[in-house]
Amino acid sequence: GLLLWNQTRQQWVGNRRLNSQRQKTREPKIGWNATYESLLGSTKTFAQPIPLGEMVDFLVDGWEQEGLYD
Repeated sequence: GLLLWNQTRQQWVGNRRLNSQRQKTREPKIGWNATYESLLGSTKTFAQPIPLGEMVDFLVDGWEQEGLYD
């Protein structure tokens, strides 16, 4: 079980060195003028995947502006 889990995890995370280099050069997927409502007020799927870290930053910024996160 552990061997299979580790193999599956390796496929999921891939080569960390290559991934970190890609992340440094990648343009943000969420536009600078995106609003909470424009992104999450719809049931439509996103045109392209949004990296988790970028989405978390976006959500925290929105929550802080609304006083929901401190």
